[in-house]
Amino acid sequence: MSKRDYYEVLGVAKDASDRDIKKAYKRLAMKYHPDRTQGDKAKEEKFKEIQEAYEILNDDQKRGAYDRYGHAGVDPNRTGGGGGGADFGDIFGDVFGDIFGGGGRGGRSRARQGSDLRYNLELSLEEAVRGKSVEIRVPTLVACEVCDGSGAAKGSKPTTCPTCHGQGQVQMRQGFFAVQQTCPTCSGKGQIISDPCRSCHGQGRIEKTKTLSVKVPAGVDTGDRIRLTGEGEAGEAGAPPGDLYVQVNVREHDIFVRDGNNLYCEVPISFTRASLGGDVEVPTLDGKVKLKITSETQTGRMFRLRGKGVKSVRSGSVGDLMCKVVVETPVNLNQKQKDLLAQLEESMGTGDETAKYRPKEKGFFDGVKKFFDDLTN
Repeated sequence: MSKRDYYEVLGVAKDASDRDIKKAYKRLAMKYHPDRTQGDKAKEEKFKEIQEAYEILNDDQKRGAYDRYGHAGVDPNRTGGGGGGADFGDIFGDVFGDIFGGGGRGGRSRARQGSDLRYNLELSLEEAVRGKSVEIRVPTLVACEVCDGSGAAKGSKPTTCPTCHGQGQVQMRQGFFAVQQTCPTCSGKGQIISDPCRSCHGQGRIEKTKTLSVKVPAGVDTGDRIRLTGEGEAGEAGAPPGDLYVQVNVREHDIFVRDGNNLYCEVPISFTRASLGGDVEVPTLDGKVKLKITSETQTGRMFRLRGKGVKSVRSGSVGDLMCKVVVETPVNLNQKQKDLLAQLEESMGTGDETAKYRPKEKGFFDGVKKFFDDLTN
């Protein structure tokens, strides 16, 4: 009987990646492994076929020959695995290795990379917009200089753990289940330190506060992160260190509110300035500038000062300054001033005559009148 196509056996496409092939194999092997099928001869043969397909497609050289010449390109006498040659514990370990700290075939324990650290850096708006260099002090773990991070005293070195043989894990079996567990002898390190370094007490790392210079680029904003590669905690047993992430937080400003690259501020103006128009001085991050107020300006109107915002840290484009005008009602008036305002009010007339001078007021009260008329009808 002719052999089935290996890709068909595993249920994958001919351009499947190594990862897809391995996933398909694990799924099928767990389903058809003899330890689970309990004497079902048809399923045992199916498992042999699956294993044979995987052994060819998982090998780049054999897969290449198979793709070019088919079954004739690989060993024609190959029988395919011989009675459950794959250890079900290995398959199970591959699937669940991450949960139990690694494992499966070749799952040798490795020294862990150092942890990443985060430092919260608070800046004023001016500092964030212009950029600056700051020095920060970061408590962390660094490699012990006495033992060069090995944890062993000078003149000695760590030895391979006799329990796990350097794997860092041991396998517990119950029926056809196999579960990887951290080695109790070496605590998962794969090595034993019989003569620990006195400086770090065998840890290979010591606590230290580092002083670092951080260059803050112009235009950063709250939520931005600056990455300092290799400035995190030292790794175990000489493994690479982690990174330090400087998290930026910009304090609230007394005048400006930032939204992306734009700045917003409120500009109070007098009743007469709003009515007659004129120039007012407004602040920017680069100093004062004049803003031209047109006559009959209403409160809430927004004026735009182009290019007076923030330069983007990413694109380099510059935002605008948006000035919201707030008309201020005069207070603490003397009698003469009150009389002048009364004369102004009188000069505008009464009733519908005032609509010429206060159209919003008339529109509002007309709407109120219509509202109550509709309720009574």
